[in-house]
Amino acid sequence: MKKQPVRFFVVANDTEPCPYLPDATMRLPLRMPTARLPPDLFDQLLDQGDRRSGPLLYRPTCPACTACEAIRVHVPTFQPTRSQRRAARRNVDLTVHRARPSVSADHLRLYNRHSRERGLSLREQLATETDYRFFLVETSVDSWELRYLQEGRLLAVSILDFGQRAISSVYHYFDPDESWRSMGVFSVLREIELCRELGMEWYYLGLYVEACAHLNYKAEYYPHQRRIGGIWHHFEAPGSPGVPYVDSGPSILI
Repeated sequence: MKKQPVRFFVVANDTEPCPYLPDATMRLPLRMPTARLPPDLFDQLLDQGDRRSGPLLYRPTCPACTACEAIRVHVPTFQPTRSQRRAARRNVDLTVHRARPSVSADHLRLYNRHSRERGLSLREQLATETDYRFFLVETSVDSWELRYLQEGRLLAVSILDFGQRAISSVYHYFDPDESWRSMGVFSVLREIELCRELGMEWYYLGLYVEACAHLNYKAEYYPHQRRIGGIWHHFEAPGSPGVPYVDSGPSILI
């Protein structure tokens, strides 16, 4: 029997205050797929700048702003900086466990602490198990979580989506008491290494916004590409002999 194509239904398309830039508005059409996305189709959607939240897909289409740029690291040629290597050495005592996304009391406590103490929460109430489950456990793709552990104690969690040739970072949170470890940097390095182990070409870091301190750190991993005006632009590290290029990449209409 012929397999039916995956279709998408827009479930929200409202304009709302932007969480990244003050005094700006955001339009984030949320699309619900009619079926689980196969890895090759998910690769194409990532290439178009799509992101996932729970079972939904989204791509910013703000009427008066183009500050959000999808960003991806080229895994085969990535080289960590000296400071990034130092962050890795600060975390040699940790073990990393891969499992399907789930929610426990430890997950929820750590997630809420990270959101509050890092100034990331957009509301006064703490996230509930239902909130967490809809955001980070429910999915329409092949999703996994990496648990960063010190002698069995949960220090950080990353939620990752797997395509055929790419891994996409959905969300990362960590114990604020362990900020000295630079867990965010270490997790990116470990996840790029996972991409290498699995033969992946791209590691997607989500959205880059130059004027947002919570997002502009993503441009510190080279070489990377940023999707600007619908085209992927290549960026080499400052001083690198590499020649920048522009690559429109494959595309599909959804």
